[in-house]
Amino acid sequence: MKKLFFIFIINLFPAQQSWTLKQCLDYASANHPLVKQSTINVQKNDRQISAAKGMLLPSVEAGVNHNYSFGSSIDQTTNQRGSLNTQYDQVYAQANWELMNWRNYLNISLSKINKESSTFKMKQAQNEVKLNVITMFFNYQNNRSWLGVLETQISGIEDQIKRTEKEVEIGSRPKSDVYDIKANLGTLQEQWVTAKNSRDLSKINLLNALAITRDSLDFKMEDDALANSNFNDADFVQNLLEKNPAYQSVQTEIKAQQKNVAIAKSAYLPTLNGSYNWSSFYSKTLGEPADAFSEQFKRNKNQQLGFGLNVPIFNKLQVKNNVEIAKLNVINSNYDKEIVINNLTQSINSIKAQFQNSEEKYTLLMANFENQKLSFQKSEEKYKEGLMDAYTFFVVRNNWLQANYNLINSKNEVMQQTELLKVFEAGF
Repeated sequence: MKKLFFIFIINLFPAQQSWTLKQCLDYASANHPLVKQSTINVQKNDRQISAAKGMLLPSVEAGVNHNYSFGSSIDQTTNQRGSLNTQYDQVYAQANWELMNWRNYLNISLSKINKESSTFKMKQAQNEVKLNVITMFFNYQNNRSWLGVLETQISGIEDQIKRTEKEVEIGSRPKSDVYDIKANLGTLQEQWVTAKNSRDLSKINLLNALAITRDSLDFKMEDDALANSNFNDADFVQNLLEKNPAYQSVQTEIKAQQKNVAIAKSAYLPTLNGSYNWSSFYSKTLGEPADAFSEQFKRNKNQQLGFGLNVPIFNKLQVKNNVEIAKLNVINSNYDKEIVINNLTQSINSIKAQFQNSEEKYTLLMANFENQKLSFQKSEEKYKEGLMDAYTFFVVRNNWLQANYNLINSKNEVMQQTELLKVFEAGF
């Protein structure tokens, strides 16, 4: 029975999944609310294209009216006013059609540009989400690595205290060695608490970047080889800039504002409208005989076909002002473009600089790590031979662990900049 209960508990609380960075990016780029919102905007712009095309079609409606009139009214059969109580039924159908309105055609073009812009913005949202996930992912990995180093140091110092105390008992070590080591244990424990808090907060930030509200995941690093990028290309920044969705989005925004200028100017142009109306009616004086409904219906049929040309002459300067406002919006969009270019250039150059610096740092730390490792191995031999006190050996050991963490942190920095650069290189 206990075994069955244990199996039930295991199935109820499954083990945490462990995601790589690629899995995080794939999930976030498809499921983050910002991405989903931008996807909806693309669909809305699809409908706006359809709505704009629909303006080229006529509007048609049909209706039936049934009325009673009491007192002084018009006799529909004689067209004379009298004191009558009448029944009046009407059936009608009518159609109105803007045969020529240049604004309708311009709105179709604008709606297509808006869809293109929303598609770029969707990709831009995906990129922004990915960049945030990458930053949070490596921040978590660095904090977790530092916590691991401190845990190893604390475990080592506790073992060192036990061994040193035994050596003090047999007289091979002075008691001061124990005091020296214990003096550093409290400091390490305090650092461990701070590091644990940093790790937990960085994981919360990573889950938030993924838009996951439950702590049901862990995250692991893949042991990938460090990549190289062609930073020496004279057009490196420009190439990344031109294919960036933020840059392409602001370009389409400028096109949209230019189209709005043409739409505003279209109000100066005349419009041609057509209309068609068909109707028939049945009328009778209440309490008196009348012709049959079908006979009156055939007799009273009426059709109207009309055309109208509207020429704008003066509209309180509204069109002129709308045109000037639209032109100012174009100028403003060009300033937006300059802001986007400045921000993207800064981001790309920052990644380039940090990649090159972290790569150089990693190379230096590789050499330092090997030296620290050799120093630890030699110190370990001296300690075992009694040629080094316990505290000095502890310091050497911790220096080696610190060098190991620095190497891991530096490699993570190179990988982080590489992943950030991949997002920019992917473009649209």
